[in-house]
Amino acid sequence: MSKLSFSEHPASVGETYVEHMGVATSFGLSMIAGGLACLVHGILPFAFTSTGSRTIIRLHDRMVANRSRAAQARTGSAVSA
Repeated sequence: MSKLSFSEHPASVGETYVEHMGVATSFGLSMIAGGLACLVHGILPFAFTSTGSRTIIRLHDRMVANRSRAAQARTGSAVSA
């Protein structure tokens, strides 16, 4: 079993532990809000017609941009998203 590390994964994406905690919390809250909008949309089809999709797209774009920045920081070169 590997040693528990609070900094290994955050470092792999170019963040400190505290930065990663903030980003992950932001992602989680956005996912909860998008999920709640989807639940309401399931009951009231006219409500939140694109909120879930927009949330997924926005989070995906943020994640891709963060990966690109982390790769650039690790290699010291420009990486396009």
